[in-house]
Amino acid sequence: MTVYQISVFLENRTGQLAEITKILADNHIDMRAISIAETADYGVLRIIVDRPQKATSALLEHGFVLSMTPVLAVVALTFSTASNVGVIVSASPLFAALFTLLLSRGKERPRWSFLLGFVVSMAGICLISFNGSQLSLDPRGDLLAVLAAVVWAVYSLLTKQIGGYGWNVIQTTRRIFGWGILFMIPAAAVMDFRLGLERLSEPSYVGMFLYLGLGACAACFVTWNFAIKTLGPIKTMVYIYLVPVITVVCSVLILREVVTPMSAGGTLLTLVGLALSQWDSLKQLRGRRGQEASREEDLETKP
Repeated sequence: MTVYQISVFLENRTGQLAEITKILADNHIDMRAISIAETADYGVLRIIVDRPQKATSALLEHGFVLSMTPVLAVVALTFSTASNVGVIVSASPLFAALFTLLLSRGKERPRWSFLLGFVVSMAGICLISFNGSQLSLDPRGDLLAVLAAVVWAVYSLLTKQIGGYGWNVIQTTRRIFGWGILFMIPAAAVMDFRLGLERLSEPSYVGMFLYLGLGACAACFVTWNFAIKTLGPIKTMVYIYLVPVITVVCSVLILREVVTPMSAGGTLLTLVGLALSQWDSLKQLRGRRGQEASREEDLETKP
């Protein structure tokens, strides 16, 4: 859905961010998402709030230079915080394992290493996600995030079943997208949606559509479906644990953010949890390599 993002131009000096948060708090305005891009002299604060018009008026009254633009957003983020949604959606591998257990009627049970890896990874993800932020619960947004995690797990399991028919991955992804668009049409009638083709004349909208269409949708779904077809849904889904870690690395390399002890510890825990979740696969890989090395030694020793 479309929400409004407020971009505020700030001087890079002490107290600027605190002043803005105080103005929003005094006007009983809640922030849903926040990001900051900075240089040595100035920065741009981008926020999504529950009442953008009131926030814009309040900030303008205090002399801030800003702009408000519509952006595309995940529905859950309009009710809950980005930290909550990030942690909840990262639980998708557990839902996939539970559904696999139910469908196999107890025959395919998750191993202890998977469950231990899940707990350790979730602890690390919580450290990264709630680094410097306060935990706040909103049943609407959090339940939507849980539903998103469940749907993603079901999608991955169904993709594995579809891949068993031998269809091409790109062809399968294209058909899934087609049915998805078809079922989204009725939902557009009850949501804040308007076609507005004139917006495509703005470069920012064209850029968003290209990024979401070609990058975040087409390329990501094709590679994800191919990974599921190759590794299986549960083994593939545990790599969702890496998303917060990659976010930390990118924030350091691109945004020049400083790694805090919480984010460093969370990154380490997440990587350890990922290794534990894949412990059986790692043992099998070591076993195959050992067998290959033994065969090579036998061939070398034969006259």
